[in-house]
Amino acid sequence: QVQLVESGGGLVQPGGSLRLSCRASGFTFSSYSMTWYRQAPGKEREWVAGITSAGTSTNYADSVKGRFTISRDNAKNTGYLQMNSLKPEDTAVYLCNAHAFGRNYWGQGTQVTVSS
Repeated sequence: QVQLVESGGGLVQPGGSLRLSCRASGFTFSSYSMTWYRQAPGKEREWVAGITSAGTSTNYADSVKGRFTISRDNAKNTGYLQMNSLKPEDTAVYLCNAHAFGRNYWGQGTQVTVSS
């Protein structure tokens, strides 16, 4: 059974940090590129960051560049999103996605709320 399970979300003050995890099972995670998206209430889903299957290349949305870092540990079948200098506008449900070979897998999301 294919699964992506996010964790690590929560409530944090502006300027704080969180580290999201995305644990994969049921498929060969190391063969898939991974992407983080987010969706705020009333807004469209937004691409946040992506990383290649081997972790050799990363890309970021301009809105998070310099503050967020995407990474992965294929030995642990887990991807990460380190989020620093968080802002209220980063508040959203964060979802991880794994894609390759015409397949697209999604997690259920984890809520991140940035508020004082």
